Amino acid sequence: MALKVEHELHQRRFGRNIGVGLLLVGFVAIVFGLTVVKVKNTGFVEGYDHVARPALIDQEGGN
Repeated sequence: MALKVEHELHQRRFGRNIGVGLLLVGFVAIVFGLTVVKVKNTGFVEGYDHVARPALIDQEGGN
């Protein structure tokens, strides 16, 4: 015999919390997957460090 009887409202709320938790985990997994794919496909990325980049100057036609 249980000392504390759980109300039906708590059971429904627990079910909703599980659903929201699963959606949150799914969203985090999608964002993480997209990040991994983007990092793997871009290769070397030059950061903006306030220095003239010869790679861009050659593509623009010598400016």
